[in-house]
Amino acid sequence: MPTNDPIDCLCLGIVVADHVCEPISHLPQAGELVLTPRTHLSIGGCAANVAVDLVRLGRTAAVIGSVGADAFGRFVIDSLSDAGVDVRHIACLASEATSASMIINVRGDDRRFIHAAGANARLEGDEISADLLERTRAVYIGGYGLSDKPAPDRIAALFRAARERGVKTVLDVVVPQGKNCWSLLEPVLPWTDVFLPNEDEARAISGHREPATQARAFRDAGAETVAVTCGQRGTAVACPIGVFRADAFPIDFVDGTGSGDAFAAGYIHALLDGHDVTECVRAGSALGASCVRASGATTSVFNAIELSEFLSTHPLEIRPAE
Repeated sequence: MPTNDPIDCLCLGIVVADHVCEPISHLPQAGELVLTPRTHLSIGGCAANVAVDLVRLGRTAAVIGSVGADAFGRFVIDSLSDAGVDVRHIACLASEATSASMIINVRGDDRRFIHAAGANARLEGDEISADLLERTRAVYIGGYGLSDKPAPDRIAALFRAARERGVKTVLDVVVPQGKNCWSLLEPVLPWTDVFLPNEDEARAISGHREPATQARAFRDAGAETVAVTCGQRGTAVACPIGVFRADAFPIDFVDGTGSGDAFAAGYIHALLDGHDVTECVRAGSALGASCVRASGATTSVFNAIELSEFLSTHPLEIRPAE
């Protein structure tokens, strides 16, 4: 990719080597061995997943992040490059290990995650230069809150600079157990065009249990549009035209890994085409649904033609929130 080519979306945030098992019957007890049909290593992390999904949709995307100078770091960079993602802005750090997650899928239950932050903890938030901002149409930050860095003032400054250039700003979070992330969000949400937490994250941050109430709280804090994803229960959205609920598309569920990132990519894809909030939610919901059909964060995500065909034949009910 030539140095000065435009980029549809810069994806800054966590980049992970995922160790994924296909669904098992139950969690093992202490000392118990449970068999799975297959395990595999795949790229993961919000920034990596969203970038791969956007490229699959025909967009140009670059990842800004950090990996270790180890076998997993080489795997991540090679896999992203093979997928068509611009990897020139990924730092390879000799002093850190590549971030890794063990993802345990239990049949009929939600996923379990065991995570090591590794090189992701070194991300500062000032890695996107003014030149890069001038050449992009959207900035997506994924996994914000997982580590102490990047600091909120740096993300706020980045989003403010993006907004001043007419660049869309999209924010996603990861909330570790017990961490209070509200103070991280307060300086950033006023400069955020789209905030995309899931229901569990939104509850942990806001203290509210009802997704529509969560969405309202984040919009009151400054975000222009908030879409709280609720898995198979759809999405709650607060935006300038009101608060509404969208259903989820019915789909054969195999593995939820990466579904929230696919929602973000679908939303950004529609946003870049100038669609309104409801169409962005439909595109995000459809891409998220496509993701859960197979094991892995990006394995079964629609391409642009598949997404268009799916949306043309599958209606999605959207109604005002109660």
